[in-house]
Amino acid sequence: MRVLVADDSPVARGLIREILEGDGSICVVGEAKNGREAVELCRALKPDIVTMDLRMPVMDGIDAIGEIMAYNPVPILVVSSAADASEAYEAIQRGALETVDKERITTADGAEFATKVKTLSTIRVITHIRPGNRGEAPRRDAVEGEKAAPSFAPASSPQVFAIASSTGGPQALALILGALPARFPCPILVAQHMTYGFAPGLAKWLASISELPVRIAAEGEPLEAGRVFLSPSERNLSVSASRRVVLAEPGEHQVFHPTCDVLLSSVAEVYGRSGVGVILTGMGTDGASGIRRLREAGGHTMAQDEASSIVFGMNKTAIDMGAVRQVLPVERIAAEMCRLCALPPAEARR
Repeated sequence: MRVLVADDSPVARGLIREILEGDGSICVVGEAKNGREAVELCRALKPDIVTMDLRMPVMDGIDAIGEIMAYNPVPILVVSSAADASEAYEAIQRGALETVDKERITTADGAEFATKVKTLSTIRVITHIRPGNRGEAPRRDAVEGEKAAPSFAPASSPQVFAIASSTGGPQALALILGALPARFPCPILVAQHMTYGFAPGLAKWLASISELPVRIAAEGEPLEAGRVFLSPSERNLSVSASRRVVLAEPGEHQVFHPTCDVLLSSVAEVYGRSGVGVILTGMGTDGASGIRRLREAGGHTMAQDEASSIVFGMNKTAIDMGAVRQVLPVERIAAEMCRLCALPPAEARR
């Protein structure tokens, strides 16, 4: 597997090379000291994946990602500090797949990093049209002639929405939250797999796109209508019987954090028929058993379809096990959320 490493620090490049080539199945085919070199080497070397720092001279990582994804699309893993989390999510908006904290990459934990690089290198990516301005919400227009997804009547009026997502999730969340109106009548709980320390950056980025307030969930706070509660990366988010936020340490054997199954299972237990679960793009199976519990409790369940998913993994598992009632393109999920809440279709922003 061929990797291009882009970082202005020779020490960081050397460490990443040492870790990746120590795997035995990975070859670092090039090193770029700045974003411009990364663009040129990506075109010349055609790597399977690029690891990309964000703060570099000549051209920064965000602009380099925009150039690469517009003309030579390839999987990109952002390797940056948690202090740059807001910029990291702008990079994901440009087409990068995931982020990792540079400060957590060590030779002792190198196997996990190498595995992530190998896994992401297998994802098929598409060309991204460069947005006019940073912070602009990504849009995916419906294909002409595409059939409308069937509508369903929920068992009862929704009182909460719980969204589970992983790889590709930030882009999907931006599309969904960016299309919801300011007067959306229910709280929205989000469990998005992410690197420790990156939740505040994700919340800030999503808040800049959405008309709804987006914030990191805090222990014990009540669930308020029209607010988005994002799980911290280092805690599992769930709901108490009194409909307040509960945060707990992940279990010893829980690989993904925060864990989507915990959130969806708690919504099933507390809200039952009045809960709505949405499972989006992502690797693995986390969230599938939780959303099945919600459907068994009478709640309404939706999943992002394969065509609009960066990784058709956890949503596919949920669909295959019969846990999902509706399968929708990501750009139609917000409108369906509005419809379930009896808001006019025009309420969903375009």
